[in-house]
Amino acid sequence: MELLILGGTRFLGYAVATAARDRGHDVTCLARGSGPVPDGVRLVLADRDDDGALAPVSDRPWDAVVDLATLPGHVRRAVRDLHTSHRVQVSTANVYARADTPEQDEQAPVVDPLEADVMSGMEEYGAAKVACEVAVRRAPGTSTVVRAGLIGGPGDASGRTGYYPWRFAHPTGPDVLVPDDPELPVSLIDVDDLAAWIVLAAERRVDGTFNATGPTTSLGAVVDAARRVAGSGAEARPVALDVLAREGVNQWMGPRSLPLWIAEPTMRWFSTLDTSAARREGLVTRPLEETLARALAYEETRDEARPRACGLTDEEERALRSALAGE
Repeated sequence: MELLILGGTRFLGYAVATAARDRGHDVTCLARGSGPVPDGVRLVLADRDDDGALAPVSDRPWDAVVDLATLPGHVRRAVRDLHTSHRVQVSTANVYARADTPEQDEQAPVVDPLEADVMSGMEEYGAAKVACEVAVRRAPGTSTVVRAGLIGGPGDASGRTGYYPWRFAHPTGPDVLVPDDPELPVSLIDVDDLAAWIVLAAERRVDGTFNATGPTTSLGAVVDAARRVAGSGAEARPVALDVLAREGVNQWMGPRSLPLWIAEPTMRWFSTLDTSAARREGLVTRPLEETLARALAYEETRDEARPRACGLTDEEERALRSALAGE
């Protein structure tokens, strides 16, 4: 199969290019070049903000095109300029209008599509992805729309899946501070499992919209698994959610945060999806501990000069522990 990947130099795109190459496909990536492509994969440098960016790859038919774009304008131009009988569009669980329902299937309501070609801010992320889905479905041929959940494992620059294993491997005291919400639903998918299924969908020309994430588990189970993969003697120390909010600890991701924690009730089931349709089409996911171990191995390779993108720094965790001691 002659496969064109729009992206392919970072995280999921790189994993898709690697999986396709390893299955013997002829792979070309078109990207800005923010990172390398896997060995044996061709790279075409282009900036998709330019209207004619796809010209170098538009003079031939492709067996399939995989697009990881977020901006509707990028996808609309890809539909306009590229010749293929099958497209795989990587979308997101953020398209769903609600997040207070367990394991929504693909028929759940989504937000309205963004009319513009670009987002004015990240609050339009879900709407932008819906617009990308709409553009691909209107294209000639078949399409696989993949609504991915939380993606983890090696290359997760967000740090969401690597923080707890890393913190247990590098504790600042006798315990690791975690949100006191062990039953919070959590689902995540290993980047290589998602990539393998994207390539399979392209090979089989699977037509339709599919949720893709791992089985639903809990934040407590993630924390326990993180401790095991780190081989840590530190204990998990739950901290009340109101105390975390009072001390300025952020939710979900980003600086000064405890990742995967969502206190808002309307967002409680945000990361969970019904993936039965994708599993019928060949999606296979590995055990949670394996993904967390792979995420830990990646975290250990980080350059100290490159700050971790989420979690508490050593100083922040010590300060929070001191605040708890003073209560």
